[in-house]
Formats: sequence, C-alpha cells, structure tokens
Amino acid sequence: MALLEVDGLSVNYGHIEAIRDITFSVEVGTITTLIGANGAGKTTTLKTISGLRSVRKGRIVFDGKDITNTKPYERVKLGLTQSPEGRRCFPGMTVRENLDMGALLRTDRRTGGVKEDMDRVFGLFPRLLERVDQYAGTMSGGEQQMLAIGRALMARPKLVLLDEPSMGLAPKLIRQIFSIIDEIKEQGTTVLLVEQNANQALKRSDVAHVLETGEIVRSGTGPELAVDPAVKAAYLGGDV
Repeated sequence: MALLEVDGLSVNYGHIEAIRDITFSVEVGTITTLIGANGAGKTTTLKTISGLRSVRKGRIVFDGKDITNTKPYERVKLGLTQSPEGRRCFPGMTVRENLDMGALLRTDRRTGGVKEDMDRVFGLFPRLLERVDQYAGTMSGGEQQMLAIGRALMARPKLVLLDEPSMGLAPKLIRQIFSIIDEIKEQGTTVLLVEQNANQALKRSDVAHVLETGEIVRSGTGPELAVDPAVKAAYLGGDV
C-alpha cells in the first residue's frame, strides 16, 4: 500500500526547472531512497513534498489525501515530517526545548503522549538524554543530527523525510545514524531518505531511485541498484 504518491511532479526555481515530471511512490513500512549528484533535485523533491516549494505541475498524495496545495504545518498534522539538510536545530534552545518544538502541533500534549515519545527519542539517541539541558548551538555536528532526527520523530509521523543525515559526520557516527534509521523503520515509521552515501543507503533500501538533472533515470531495489554497473561507476566507485 502506497503511503506517498508523487505523480508527474515538476518544480521550478524561477525559470530554471529543478525537477521534471518525476513519479514514484513510497510503500508503508519501507525505506525508499533518492540518490544522485549534487544539484540533481533530491533536496528540492523533499522540500516540495514537505510543502516548502511550490508545485508547477503534478500532484502529491499522502495517505490517500491530495496534499499538493496544503500548507507545511497541515502536512505535519497529517503525519509527514522532515529532518532537513544541515540539521537546522534551534541553537538558542536546549535539547528538550528543540524536541518539544517537534511536538508543537500535537493534540495530545496534556495526556503524556509527548513524554512517551521523548523517551523513545532518548532510547534511540542516549547522547541526547545526557545533553538534555544543553543548548543545541553548543553541540557537535553528530549530536545536532541526532537532535534533528529526534525532533522530526516527536510529531509521531507516519512518514519521515531524512535529508542527508550522514553529511559531515565521522565514519563511526555515520554507521550509528544508519543503524538508527533501520530501527526507526522497525518501530513502524516509513522513511524517505536522501543520501550522498549511496553505499550505506542502498544496503538498507527497499526501493531506490537515481536522480540526474531533475529526472529519475533508474529505479529498483537497493540491492539491484547496488550492483548496477552504471550506478556503481557513478556513486559507488565501481567500473561500468
């Protein structure tokens, strides 16, 4: 069953066509990945799904509802959240305050549900519990990435969009972040992942798509694309 359907989507930056007539879906309970070079349109695709970019043509359907023209906060209420490229934590707020911002639109704030999900985030990221009263702006890049993902999970999403979660991190932290992405899926949250680290991303992707100059040029399971000669040559260091 498709949780997200992107149908014939085109988006412009002024007169420049950033993504062109792309179509794909994300099935419930899966990890779907978009890979491609810088400027291929991956982040634009996520921003458009989140409602941060306007659609020139096409439509976006989430959980059976056409959300093409809905506001970003309405999409959050429906169960769609994003951990953005560059983390974008609130630097002058503590870890707890950043996480609480992720739950701002929830209707169960007085019933204990928010505390339950904050505990879930601390279970995924024990480091955040150790830093719970620390200001986000004083934390390391890896800690801020954990916080950005945790904040997105605080809305209790059906689908979480993760934009370059491994960017700028040391190898040990990269492995940890990807392990946590696996756990997020196992806990029942569907994931749409944009990632430069194609090797790690394809290892755990149920479905993956390759974007080039705003178009999807290849699709398949993660393992299928991991052995595709052209993908290996372009993104995995292999030979055609």
